[in-house]
Amino acid sequence: MICPHCASPNNRVVNSRDAQNGTAIRRRRECLNCGERFTTFETIEENPVRVIKRSGDREPYDQMKVLRGLRSACRKRPVSEEAIRNLVGRVEKTLFGRATKDVESSEIGDLLLAELQGVDEVAHIRFASVYRKFGDLDEFLDALRELQRAQRQPVETRKP
Repeated sequence: MICPHCASPNNRVVNSRDAQNGTAIRRRRECLNCGERFTTFETIEENPVRVIKRSGDREPYDQMKVLRGLRSACRKRPVSEEAIRNLVGRVEKTLFGRATKDVESSEIGDLLLAELQGVDEVAHIRFASVYRKFGDLDEFLDALRELQRAQRQPVETRKP
């Protein structure tokens, strides 16, 4: 692992622990050259999941793309980086556990929305506004009403 501060390959692991619901290991490292500390994540390399875009194009699943979208939706909200990574871990566990490795981008978006709803409602609506590409204010208001209805239902009867 190369230090992001000085590019030295010499470092040591200071601390390791499970991350993303046990699907990754978080390692805290210290550079032996400059003394700076940084974090790395180790995950299992799965058979690649291919995402089928709205246009019909296929591309490899990109965790960083998903993380960027979620971080943007959660900006200035009380949602920790660990909570975001755990959310992604749960969605990836679902995706990687499937028999087929081709998945529609809309299915990934739906899984992320379902998980995000339980984390932060404002981030959920922000993500939905980009993911669903609301055409006008009425569509946006419908999504808000749907979220309100879901909140009023008892937890046992909520649909995922």
